[in-house]
Amino acid sequence: MRMRTVILATLLALVCMLAPETTWAQVEFRSDYFLTSDFVKLHYLEAGSGPTIVFVPGFTAPAEIWEPQLAHFAATHRVIALDPRSQGRSEKTTEGHHLVRRGKDIGELIEHLGAAPVVVVGWSLGVFETLTYAREFGTDLVRGVVLVDMFLGVDEELGEPHPAEPGWRPWIAGLQLDRRNWTREWLRGFYRSEQSDEYFDTMTQAVLATPTNTAVTLLSNLLLMEERDLRPVVDELDRPVLFVASSQPWAVAEAEMVRERWPAIRVEVFENTGHALFVDKPERFNRVLEEFLATLPKQ
Repeated sequence: MRMRTVILATLLALVCMLAPETTWAQVEFRSDYFLTSDFVKLHYLEAGSGPTIVFVPGFTAPAEIWEPQLAHFAATHRVIALDPRSQGRSEKTTEGHHLVRRGKDIGELIEHLGAAPVVVVGWSLGVFETLTYAREFGTDLVRGVVLVDMFLGVDEELGEPHPAEPGWRPWIAGLQLDRRNWTREWLRGFYRSEQSDEYFDTMTQAVLATPTNTAVTLLSNLLLMEERDLRPVVDELDRPVLFVASSQPWAVAEAEMVRERWPAIRVEVFENTGHALFVDKPERFNRVLEEFLATLPKQ
């Protein structure tokens, strides 16, 4: 009987070791809102307890795109995923769709949470917003910064080409002329791994929550108004930084630039991934983020 008990206990331990990572359905998430200083109601997801990680999605994407990270890190951290203004379940507003205001939204979320200092993980447009927040409002509320798959700027006076600008003009046309079909195909380009039709249906619907004119305004501001070179912000950052890139050619080139310009920054390039590399290879992304978190000073 004792031998049988030992065997059963051993088998149970093996099952636990081989079990998949915590899933979204196994984590209890709270859906909540806060009011910004310009009276816009912003939505965020929250779970877990401990040191806080704030995840910021990219252009028109919802908080839920971070599902693989939220489900994983909720076991050891307080995880927060923001729906930026006019995205996801946040209020749809006609004001504040520029980097300074959207960066300020990140800071006001952190203040609302009362959890400083936090690690901020920004993806795509969220990279620009995170860096703009650091430039405009400082890093007192920040422990570390994770920049995911975005170029950091160009020096137009030196004639450096803007890697995204050739795509932005067709994006504006696609948004205006055939929003739903354009969005679905645009999203498919984010991934190299297989995603279900249900996933694309859900994500497309979430992205379409951003009004078309707002999406066009965001892109137009990036083209015509915003600061084009955020590398000087990184030069001045006084917090640890992790830079993670997909295997897209422009992203690989950006990763090499980061290595050369800032040797102290850890750089990871994920092979065979699209723009949403943290969905393509969630286990590796989570492991890399865990390793980065382990290097940060204790709170």
